[in-house]
Amino acid sequence: MSGKLYGVGLGPGDPSLMTVRAVEVIAEADVVAYHSARHGRSIARSIAAQHLRADHIEEPLVYPVTTETTEHPGGYRGAMEEFYAEASARLAAHLDAGRTVAVLAEGDPLFYGSYMHMHKRLADRYDTEVVPGVTSVSAAAARLGAPLAEGEEVLTVLPGTLPEEELTARLAATDAAVVMKLGRTFPKVRRALEASGRLAEARYVERATMSGERVAELADVDPDSVPYFAVAVLPSQVDAEPPARERGEVVVVGTGPAGPLWLTPETRGALAAADDLVGYTTYLDRVPERPGQVRHGSDNRVEAERAEFALELALRGRRVAVVSGGDPGVFAMATAVLEAASQPRYLDVPVRVLPGVTAANAAAARAGAPLGHDYATISLSDRLKPWEVIAGRLRAAASADLVLALYNPGSRSRTWQVGKARELLLEYRAPQTPVVVARDVGGPGESVRIVALGELDPAEVDMRTVLLVGSSQTRVVRRGDGGQIAWTPRRYPEA
Repeated sequence: MSGKLYGVGLGPGDPSLMTVRAVEVIAEADVVAYHSARHGRSIARSIAAQHLRADHIEEPLVYPVTTETTEHPGGYRGAMEEFYAEASARLAAHLDAGRTVAVLAEGDPLFYGSYMHMHKRLADRYDTEVVPGVTSVSAAAARLGAPLAEGEEVLTVLPGTLPEEELTARLAATDAAVVMKLGRTFPKVRRALEASGRLAEARYVERATMSGERVAELADVDPDSVPYFAVAVLPSQVDAEPPARERGEVVVVGTGPAGPLWLTPETRGALAAADDLVGYTTYLDRVPERPGQVRHGSDNRVEAERAEFALELALRGRRVAVVSGGDPGVFAMATAVLEAASQPRYLDVPVRVLPGVTAANAAAARAGAPLGHDYATISLSDRLKPWEVIAGRLRAAASADLVLALYNPGSRSRTWQVGKARELLLEYRAPQTPVVVARDVGGPGESVRIVALGELDPAEVDMRTVLLVGSSQTRVVRRGDGGQIAWTPRRYPEA
């Protein structure tokens, strides 16, 4: 009979935080294995030391390399793969001999633990049990005395070994976070926290529950003093006091054509960090509610008033996110905010514009790649410019054989513009020219169809629709699944 394999979580360091089950398993084991660096000292063994017996067979699994370089022909990864194969073979020999093997692991065995490499190689061959342990994340939160995540907040756990830009993006987009594996990565993690605007709230916990434990504001920590067993923590923001500011800022954000799937990490971070959200109520409804934030919804026709209101809030020290659909710079709120911000009263208010996925790009992606070559974007709304101007631009773009992205094609009060635009375009384009009719892209009522220009029905077009009118080169192909795709070749034929 083969022996049984145990992965034993020992908790964050304090032996009193070991579970009863962990102690039981160690007592029953014939073999106790633990990982260590080449110096031979094992944190896992030191945690469990009082439960080890003289008759235990000890199997130190000594890493061939940790932070130093290696001459292994496969580099660091090759050296570690060879080590894991050799270590699992040593444990398999004990299991084949009928011995019970307990592999000790700091924290939890399956949470960034070394045990998991043994588990993946042995669990399908031997009877196995994993004993969970208290993680360093939970221990750090306990030492800080601060909730990690509350209500609908999202907690993100990140390894500090990620690229700096990836760390920055993920820290900007989440509510609460823990960054593991600091040590040599600490300077990079600190820069990512600063770039994401989260440094002021970041806390530092070193060797939680162990001797030498240290808790500090992360911004005050000397990078040269940081060991591997340290974490950066962004605690829950529920009930957090907003910092006092003499002057706030206005960030104009684009939410894309629909819900959260279309948000960029930068936009998520700006929305999460805002004291106030200002915008058209329909767009505000796309943004998750957060405790402490104030929402200021309004009608879709008061852009100028909305912009000035946001700037006035910023003058009072508030961090304001002006929420816009799609991309804020495409027929949306960025222009209104920047126009208002050009007044002398607001010249010292910081204003940023964060891009979003445009309706045209979203519709094009759903249909294939109709915007694959030169194209023009035109709004058919004559509320802010005369129809004569619109008609002239349509003629110019159509005569240049540009693909057209037509925004704001119709509404309950504007019903004739699509028909007039179709008539005008048919003077320059063949009736079979493909038109992508995309409505509510990304939303529950999404509908994307490809029709011929000559058969375009204006009655099927409303304000939630964007039209992509192909050029003479745009192609449509029916795929094997019955669906159609449209694309405009990148190469244009020579005259």
